[in-house]
Amino acid sequence: MSELLDLVGIFIFALTGALMGVRKRLDVVGMLVLAEITALGGGVVRDLILNVPPIAFQSLGYVLTPVLATVVVVFWHPHVARVLPAIMVLDAAGLGVFCALGTEKALALGLSPLHAALLGVTTAVGGGILRDILAGEIPTLLYDRQLYAVPAMLGSGLRAVLFEAHLQGWVATLAAALIAFVLRISAMRYGWRAPLARGVTPSD
Repeated sequence: MSELLDLVGIFIFALTGALMGVRKRLDVVGMLVLAEITALGGGVVRDLILNVPPIAFQSLGYVLTPVLATVVVVFWHPHVARVLPAIMVLDAAGLGVFCALGTEKALALGLSPLHAALLGVTTAVGGGILRDILAGEIPTLLYDRQLYAVPAMLGSGLRAVLFEAHLQGWVATLAAALIAFVLRISAMRYGWRAPLARGVTPSD
């Protein structure tokens, strides 16, 4: 079940990476690179920190799913762009799933709750950071419009707290993913963002 959720999240993240390639007028190779990096980058960084073989290199599905997403965007990107609001809802779901599963994996390997939560956040947002850097953008993590990192932090933190309370299994993972999802969707709906320094006005 967790692998299926992983693949769904990977597909959605890869779509956003490939769409970034379209906006940057990259060729199909550039689009594929952004799709792969967006979808797999956070998990690869997490696994390297955990000193375990990255799961992306142990399953063809993890590598081929971004290829499929890129093909979809190459041929049907106007249609994909039109359903972008729905994709962003699914992206929020992927954010929740990845932060919860990333935290869970780190906890299972013996990390402290704090460090496991940090790796959960890395799993959820790391690919997006790498995508933005490669595309020449300021990583959205640094200005967190409509709250992206904050929901991942809360979801990862909740998963770690539940682990410490000896509440484990899919219910705990779902609860952590759900709180991240709801906060992200609410931020998109109401325009919430992380606070700026005192006296600084937003640029948008």
